[in-house]
Amino acid sequence: MAEEHELKRLIGEAEASRGTVGVAIDSSHGWKFQYRGDRRFRAASTVKIPIMIEVFRHVDRGDIALSDRYVVERHDHSVGSGVLHELHEGLVVTIQDLLYLMMSISDNTATNILIDMAGMENVNATMQELGMVRSTLGRKMQGKPAVGEQPENWATAGEYASLVGKLLGDQVASPGSCAQMVAILGKQQNTRRIGRYMPENGLHWGSKTGSIRGVTNDVGFASSEAGTVIVSVFCEDLPDMHVGEKFIGDVAQQAVIGAGIATPLFTS
Repeated sequence: MAEEHELKRLIGEAEASRGTVGVAIDSSHGWKFQYRGDRRFRAASTVKIPIMIEVFRHVDRGDIALSDRYVVERHDHSVGSGVLHELHEGLVVTIQDLLYLMMSISDNTATNILIDMAGMENVNATMQELGMVRSTLGRKMQGKPAVGEQPENWATAGEYASLVGKLLGDQVASPGSCAQMVAILGKQQNTRRIGRYMPENGLHWGSKTGSIRGVTNDVGFASSEAGTVIVSVFCEDLPDMHVGEKFIGDVAQQAVIGAGIATPLFTS
């Protein structure tokens, strides 16, 4: 298959730079591809997908509502990506707002508030239940890798591809909640990774990126009337984040071609 040959070439080129990558692709037409799919990588913000799932499970049980309000105080502010830590103390947001901020712009303050609401142990239990035996939520968002003996957030490309597949298949929460989560993934603001070559018409895509020093990740899907493909890519120690972003875009481009669901763009 020409696309698999190209994927292997892209992987070889990436790892020739002394980086390490993990790739998992799963097409609704049955085509699958994995490279280092079971290898553990630092999850960075891709771990926000299972956090979102656990929040929606709380919604399904009636423990919380998306319209519930939360007052963001100074002690909530977290370093790293996002905007809430730049806004005034006492800002009132809803849980729906926090989910959007966590997923679309990877806001760490919103994420850590939602971890407290959902419970870190609950998130990990849900991950285990959904077959994520090597992927974990070990700590809150800090905008940097773990230091020393500090727990880390871990991920494998294969487990995250499987998780997205279960989300698309309404297997992680109620159908209504799954539909809302898919819609939230579709509001991803970073178009330089999985969305890099995706056409604006005839195809819908969504993802959750992850970035810390030395790490560039993205996990998501692309779908059209012709089918769906799931793309999960984790990169460590590539020369530059922009190199990682282009690599992820190139992989997603080949995944869409191989799955036969659209004709992606070929600009940089």
